[in-house]
Amino acid sequence: MPTTGADLFVAALESYGVTRLFGNPGTTELPLMQALGRSDVEYVLGLHEDVAVGAATGYAMRRRYHSHADPEVLPLGVANVHLAGGLAHGLGNLSNADFSGAPLLLTAGTHSRDFQQEEPILSGDLSSMAEQFTKWSAEVKDVAALPTMVRRAVRTALTPPTGPVFLSLPVDVQLAETDLDPERLGSIPTAGRGDGAAIDDAAAAVADADEPVIVLGDEVARSGIDAIDAAVRFAEAAGARVHGEILASEVNFPTDHDQWQGLVPAAPSAAAETMDTDTLVFVGCSTNTTITRPSRRLVPAAATCVHMSNDAWELGKHAPADVAVLGDPGQVLDDLAERVAGVVDDDERTRRLERVREWARVHERNPPAVVDGTLTKTGLARALRRAAPDVIVDESITASAALHAEFPFGPTQLLGEKGGSLGFGLPASLGACIAEHEAGSDSAVLAYVGDGSYLYYPHALYTAVRYDLDLTVVVPDNRNYRILKENTAALLGGDPADYEYDGIDFEPAVDLVANAESHGARGLRVDGPEEIDETLATALAHEGPVVVDVPITDR
Repeated sequence: MPTTGADLFVAALESYGVTRLFGNPGTTELPLMQALGRSDVEYVLGLHEDVAVGAATGYAMRRRYHSHADPEVLPLGVANVHLAGGLAHGLGNLSNADFSGAPLLLTAGTHSRDFQQEEPILSGDLSSMAEQFTKWSAEVKDVAALPTMVRRAVRTALTPPTGPVFLSLPVDVQLAETDLDPERLGSIPTAGRGDGAAIDDAAAAVADADEPVIVLGDEVARSGIDAIDAAVRFAEAAGARVHGEILASEVNFPTDHDQWQGLVPAAPSAAAETMDTDTLVFVGCSTNTTITRPSRRLVPAAATCVHMSNDAWELGKHAPADVAVLGDPGQVLDDLAERVAGVVDDDERTRRLERVREWARVHERNPPAVVDGTLTKTGLARALRRAAPDVIVDESITASAALHAEFPFGPTQLLGEKGGSLGFGLPASLGACIAEHEAGSDSAVLAYVGDGSYLYYPHALYTAVRYDLDLTVVVPDNRNYRILKENTAALLGGDPADYEYDGIDFEPAVDLVANAESHGARGLRVDGPEEIDETLATALAHEGPVVVDVPITDR
């Protein structure tokens, strides 16, 4: 049988180490589907394009951690969708992949080039549609260009700062006969160690500080466990208070460390208070701004700001950078830790650490676990801590702050929603499960997904059932879009209880247990706080997908 463009595309993926392709097929993808059937690449079916894109994203994010331990692992997710309609469906999680820096190759079949002028159904400018959410977006216009464009796309996705790319594959290119071979991928560079003089300036700024605060972004975790270790050494050498950036979705610092003081809050006033200091060091940040416009500066105008990132765009983006270091966060932090240790003496370090302890005392909170007989978000987070799943994929939105405050996350234990487009958590957990299985791991994966998020794509459970995934889904069920009530108060003033709402409460409520069971999963409901521990234990021990509906209060 002649080798076609579709065969060449799949052969290139195989040569780079791709073992799975996530998708929802259509007519313009049929040559690709036949080529996949002739290959060793496994097709993973999602019943909606955004489910496939989200699953490929979660897979890529999880595989990245595996690649830190095993360089032979390719940390790339690959997904395929159908023409303009399918790509439009997948843009929500493509946006999330972009914000999460996920190395993702998204492809779509499109009409043959000599037929596009007819404007057949589902036509559109696919490359332009995807461009704003990708590092590179293009159409393959000739089979001769296919090897170079696939290699370029994969390299672009994998080169820091990592992120999604898009290729449109016309039917005639897929069907064209060819005797070409895939091109070698080659080595993938890091962003390097950074400019030595700039790192010296950063060390001097930290040494001159009165109360330095470090804000760590997710590029730290993406650089590997060594980068997290370097962040710890730097923080300890500086005697600094440490926070995660707003909307941090990965573990960039040990959460049980005395200097760790949680994420910078998303609420503008609380975020400004957290960063109200004389010296701020931002490392690997990308989302350190609030959701609504703040009424005051988040970063004091007089503060000395040190920015370190592998992405030049992020240096000085949210606040002026008095010192800017472009380089791999782990390598830069490693050098900086050594230099700061030599310029901050023990007495000064001790004084600063006392300021950190004072901050912790002032901001210590102990919310109740139960209010009026119903679990709070804190109570549910504490139950998750007792249940101790190995990996949590978090899209719990307003329940997320309590989870971060209560759960002792270790490195690589968390993947979270970062882009804001609902419908990420459940699909991403599918990809995370598949990645763990492929790595030979028996890690228990738990999706912590708010009811509003869950209801976007409950049929993602079909994929979990189809591929027999051991996935536990815990739904903190407050039966409303609570984030919209909180943002109403943030925009208009007052308290969420001051307003009437339309289209925000789920009345009537959806029966999540029946919903789960309709897709072939097991469904469990917690009818009272006294049942939570036993129910979570049952769910985590269950073989196959299970959904746990946990009613919670917003009080």
